[in-house]
Amino acid sequence: MGFFSKLFKKDKNEEEKSNVTVAGVEISEILEENKEKSELEIEKEEDLTEPVLGEKMEELKDPIPEIKKEEESKGFFTSLKDKLFKSREGLFGKLKSFILGRSVIDFEMYEELEDILIQSDIGMDMTVKIVGALEKEVKKRGIKDPKDIYPVLKEVMEGFLIKEGNDIVIEDGKLNVILVVGVNGVGKTTTIGKLASKFVKDGKKVILGAGDTFRAAAIEQLEEWAKRSGAEIVKSTQGSDPGAVVFDTLAAAEARGADIAIIDTAGRLHNKNNLMKELEKIHNIIKKKLGDQHYESILVIDGTTGQNGLSQAKIFNEVTDLTGFIITKLDGTAKGGIVFSISEEIKKPIKFIGVGEKIEDLRKFDAKEYIQAIFD
Repeated sequence: MGFFSKLFKKDKNEEEKSNVTVAGVEISEILEENKEKSELEIEKEEDLTEPVLGEKMEELKDPIPEIKKEEESKGFFTSLKDKLFKSREGLFGKLKSFILGRSVIDFEMYEELEDILIQSDIGMDMTVKIVGALEKEVKKRGIKDPKDIYPVLKEVMEGFLIKEGNDIVIEDGKLNVILVVGVNGVGKTTTIGKLASKFVKDGKKVILGAGDTFRAAAIEQLEEWAKRSGAEIVKSTQGSDPGAVVFDTLAAAEARGADIAIIDTAGRLHNKNNLMKELEKIHNIIKKKLGDQHYESILVIDGTTGQNGLSQAKIFNEVTDLTGFIITKLDGTAKGGIVFSISEEIKKPIKFIGVGEKIEDLRKFDAKEYIQAIFD
């Protein structure tokens, strides 16, 4: 079963605090309401940091792929099946070999099937649901030959993937806000850059908000993505109040007539309470600006982390009401079972999946296409 393994280390922050000035908008009473010491300030005083999954923050610089037309054109026609080669040959190759190699359908077969699924990062609870649903369908259809089970398993597993709400909702004539959250090292900032590039190519005016003020590298990386994608950026210096950056991003986006504001957030998960307070403040700023208007709150998860990804999803969903997920690095894992656990247990859709470094490798998630790619 998945769990967070936590490592602690000391981290010195500069004592000087910098104010957001990029958008040129004064912070209104919305920040005055949160004038008490923020969790960020408390963390500075305590001088504590807590990297997640054993990662060191200074090592978490995601590569920024070159945006080249010839590479994009070639990559666009690369099938998802090719991109998910490791998963297809790993987990699902084992499933196919196992089922087609059976001569009889019995309790032992279902038990061994459970073991294979658990090893694939699908998790115990999800595995029990899948095997139980499969056994029920096999009995219902009167299947006697194990070879006929494989296509039924495909149907059953596809049925656990949410097919509604997979789009990132963009409304014309409004400021559309996308809040992106996730722990360090999952490819969060790179994913934001790829999203920005996609939207700019669709003719949208995009502004990026560098709300991850803990790491100078995150701000620099997002700025580089803004240049490459054609988006604008609102930023401040390392150690600034992320709430102030978010407020200025929204004000600038509104003043400049932007279609979309994509907001990056800090990726450190200190403890549940500190994270909740910081994200809650950001959430309140967005809600105050947008009112009842819908906005996307998306969690980015590294597909290679298995059940740790599910643990992250549960915590973040409590902190901010997630509208969906983006799962990265699925081309780099032979397991890939986290896709099923996330979709079923959190009951939120997967919006995009990352299957490579190129811009076009951030692909809109389609359950049927995904199943075909990993089973066939």
